[in-house]
Amino acid sequence: MKAIGLANWQGNWKQGTGTLSTQTDTFKDKPYSFSSRFEGTPGASPEELLAVALAGCFNQALANNFGMIGFEAESIETSVAVELGYGENGHPAILSTFVTTSAKVPGIPQDRFDYCAERARTFCTIAMLLKIEIGMEATLLA
Repeated sequence: MKAIGLANWQGNWKQGTGTLSTQTDTFKDKPYSFSSRFEGTPGASPEELLAVALAGCFNQALANNFGMIGFEAESIETSVAVELGYGENGHPAILSTFVTTSAKVPGIPQDRFDYCAERARTFCTIAMLLKIEIGMEATLLA
């Protein structure tokens, strides 16, 4: 399976505009700009897509880890915050990435839950691609 992302851009860095899409109909021609990335104005950002990708990948990795030790999640809810800013060199940089997850997994002991969450944080395919520490808060729901 090959996933394909598409982007176009017109103009300079700060006043230009562009669109982001996937080859499938999942995400089509969403506008983005300097201000939607760095100033919080309406519009998409590549970092938002990265956050969604990491959240989805993490959930599947966590479910897989539960299954490998004989448990099945009733639910897993995950949000990912990707903070974009400027690095020490003044260039745009992802400053932090943080996963917040909660899962309802009948019968799993807390230590096994923590182990599975840590494995997902470390080994989901998107996490392995990133070269930044990924923080995490994981909650086992009763």
